[in-house]
Amino acid sequence: MSRTRGTGGTAVVLLLAVVAVAFLLSVRFGSVEITLSEIFDVFAGRGSETNHLIVTELRIPRALLALLVGGGLALAGGVFQALLRNPLAEPYIMGISGGAATGAVLVLAVGWVTTVSWALPLAAFAGAAVAILLVFGVALSADRRMDVRVLLLSGVVVGAFFSACIALIFALSNAATLRSAVIWMMGSLGGASWQTVAIVAAYTLPLSAVLIGLARALDLLAIGEETARYLGTRVERVKRTAYGVASLIAAAGVAFAGVIGFVGLVIPHGVRIIVGSNHRLLLPLSFLAGGAFLILADLLARTVAAPAEIPIGVITAFVGVPAFLLLLRRSLRG
Repeated sequence: MSRTRGTGGTAVVLLLAVVAVAFLLSVRFGSVEITLSEIFDVFAGRGSETNHLIVTELRIPRALLALLVGGGLALAGGVFQALLRNPLAEPYIMGISGGAATGAVLVLAVGWVTTVSWALPLAAFAGAAVAILLVFGVALSADRRMDVRVLLLSGVVVGAFFSACIALIFALSNAATLRSAVIWMMGSLGGASWQTVAIVAAYTLPLSAVLIGLARALDLLAIGEETARYLGTRVERVKRTAYGVASLIAAAGVAFAGVIGFVGLVIPHGVRIIVGSNHRLLLPLSFLAGGAFLILADLLARTVAAPAEIPIGVITAFVGVPAFLLLLRRSLRG
């Protein structure tokens, strides 16, 4: 136990350092390069008005949004994997991202985005909420107990249904709508502002605390539902709370940043290799690692082909696919 705590404490310190470095790099580099001394001048209330605008109104909100969205997706992925006892579980597999994408693509197709600025995130969140309710309803339709196998299958089927809806909308849309929808679906943090950061933070941070508070119950569920029930865990309440809260966190992230894959799948696996399956360590560390990963992915998306910006989903996929294959190979050998 003491060894686990020591490893966990070291991992926390290292990840906090990685987050701080990633945050600083994200503020420093971009289409306009700003030196460290210029950044500190901005913090001290000096420097040019242009640097002040870039640092405080563009790059800091963008890095904070990346931290919240990446952390939320990784945390949700870790909870889904524990709840469903399936290493492939993540928001995308559970149909949440598909529902959000369907809502966003629908408002793009009907042209509401140009008349109502909040139409896109609201529609994406509404689509994700519909997907959550559908999966939840199917999982509870047989009886009042939530069967995790039915929950996983429901997520896959609901995700396939929304994929068909998106394909239908694409088939009936013009080229401009199709391009806008594809770009949104590949993810971007370009819409970051202090307002969006405040909304996502007010939503994500309290819900993340709820999930981390379920860590012991998730540890017991990993042993088995009967054992967890015998040891005093209210199994059905924990499963419903974990699924509902993790789904809402993922929905908020997708609504404001688009469909960003692999964060919820790869990050919890990587953290689990380092600190083990103790969810009291795994969940908060997954939040930090996911946030740092998405900050760095966004930095690459903005700088690799500057002044053009690559969709962040491309970066996470290029990094996530090889990382996942390496993890899979290592687990098979183990």
